[in-house]
Amino acid sequence: MATLLAIETSTTVCSAALAVDGKVLLAREDHTGASHAALLGVFVAEGVDYARAHNLKMDAIAVSAGPGSYTGLRIGVSLAKGLCYGLDIPLIALPTLKILASNCHCACNDSACTCNATPLLCPMIDARRMEVYAAIYDENLQEIRPVQADIIDENSYRDYLDKQPVVFFGNGSDKCQKVISSPNAHFVPNIYPTAQAMIPLAESAFANKNFADVAYFEPFYLKEFQAIVKK
Repeated sequence: MATLLAIETSTTVCSAALAVDGKVLLAREDHTGASHAALLGVFVAEGVDYARAHNLKMDAIAVSAGPGSYTGLRIGVSLAKGLCYGLDIPLIALPTLKILASNCHCACNDSACTCNATPLLCPMIDARRMEVYAAIYDENLQEIRPVQADIIDENSYRDYLDKQPVVFFGNGSDKCQKVISSPNAHFVPNIYPTAQAMIPLAESAFANKNFADVAYFEPFYLKEFQAIVKK
């Protein structure tokens, strides 16, 4: 029986969840954005305190590995690594887009989707302008196309859309909905990467001892950090 603490900070949503043997016992989320530095420590402390109060030994920390917000990923990974060092437990690093796909796993059972065939899942994270970070998974969350930075236009993902339905979701999918007109394109709103969605993936990684090197692990940014000046 594994006790896992999951941390997700790759987008504007900040979340943490504590689970034992796959069952979520405590979950905290904030969707207001730009408050990760203030809130994540509080959420994690609640999880750690809950585990101690119920005599649960923490077995591993799972963290969203990116891509996503540079600052958000740094905050989440730094805290996760600190916990692993302090508690002497392993680190599980999970791809952010696979976490998104896990959260939309049953999208085509939702009334928002009218697919009449088994769809592919395309989680997207906004990368500013008309660019997104995206990957493609099948219904079993097996990777069909690895993560890439895609410039979106009317021909994006046509090779997939010509063959079968594709479900687009995540905070980068809104811009796609305006330009992709294929009847095989389906858009599901309000899907975010969350700590709760990490738990099944973290359980599998823990069972297979798929751990990251705590000393050398860094988030997967995909692109170099670019500072901007607000107008």
